[in-house]
Amino acid sequence: DEDGVVTFLTLFPGHYDGRTTHHHVVAHVNTTLLPNNTLAGGYTPHIGQFFYDQDLIEKVESTYPYNTNKIPQTHNKVDRVFQQETDGSTTSDPVLSYAYLGDKIEDGIFAWVQVAINTSAHHYPYYTNVLTSTGGVNVTGTECGDYTEIDGGKC
Repeated sequence: DEDGVVTFLTLFPGHYDGRTTHHHVVAHVNTTLLPNNTLAGGYTPHIGQFFYDQDLIEKVESTYPYNTNKIPQTHNKVDRVFQQETDGSTTSDPVLSYAYLGDKIEDGIFAWVQVAINTSAHHYPYYTNVLTSTGGVNVTGTECGDYTEIDGGKC
């Protein structure tokens, strides 16, 4: 909004092999929201990840349906990205603060973090999938994959 506040609802993320529980975040500036809810144009000044307190992860993972995931968990203390973001060489804190919305974890949580973004920075994400006029397509290669070859467009 005009104050730079972003609010969204989401589910607590599940985990996958080799990584701790986290959310990917990307800030887009001067983009156009297309009718299919994808973005076009603009640029990307920030790409990052948000993490959760390990105790909170354990509490969530003990509830359904998270407790049905048989993939071994990777804890924050051994996750390579978490370690890079919290190794003491940076002042950033990528761990979300949180509060319970009720008496138990199943009632939900409210989580927050403050992020400063250098809007003059330009990062080039390496996409693995692109939504084209004919559907989703796996891509590899440059910062915009093979998108220019797939749909004749520009990334």
